[in-house]
Amino acid sequence: MRFAAPAAALSLCLAMTASISLAGSDAGPDPRAEALIAQGQAALAAGEPEAATDAFEAALVVDPGYTPIFINLADAARQQGLQGKAIRYYREALERDPGNFAAISGEGAALVEKGALEKAKRNLAKLQSLCGDECPETVALQSTIARGAPARLAVDSKGDGAASN
Repeated sequence: MRFAAPAAALSLCLAMTASISLAGSDAGPDPRAEALIAQGQAALAAGEPEAATDAFEAALVVDPGYTPIFINLADAARQQGLQGKAIRYYREALERDPGNFAAISGEGAALVEKGALEKAKRNLAKLQSLCGDECPETVALQSTIARGAPARLAVDSKGDGAASN
């Protein structure tokens, strides 16, 4: 009798955990989140990554269990030149779905943009082992690695703080 209350509480916690994990597995996004994702993708295509980020973050609030939102957020961060933030979003997507080819490829591309070619090559090897050499994500990451890290501009800081080219 004295274990009845803790057992009931434990079974309630387990039931809630199971229902939460099942709710976000293979289900599509909430219709409201889907509309926000479409709005964000349109803004991203129009070259407005800030507006896209706002829409994707709103979609994440509406449907926090939908993993592809993190990939969209990462793509917007990369377009803004925030590769570290993009890598964090890709890794969050990979924690939720370890076999997500888009997240592995996107993280590899962001690593190349950041200058971490060896880590990007590890992502490429992982992609090749999971989906082969002809997979679109593998081909995209191979071409990104072949292009190499983008050249960075050095800022010449003189006493007044002005930059010269």
